[in-house]
Amino acid sequence: MNETFEIPNGDETIMVELTVKEAMALSGGFRFRPESKVALNAKKKVQKVLDRKMIEGDPSRY
Repeated sequence: MNETFEIPNGDETIMVELTVKEAMALSGGFRFRPESKVALNAKKKVQKVLDRKMIEGDPSRY
């Protein structure tokens, strides 16, 4: 079950503005208390930028 798939324009760059704490949380080297939601906020920021990029790149998704 080795299926390969290609992500269109997968090598393009995106810009996401994160705080130092958010970057640390996403890097996996640091743990924050769950109630601080640092990692959750960082993931939401990345997801928002990715969603915007994917919709922008594929006119059929409007």
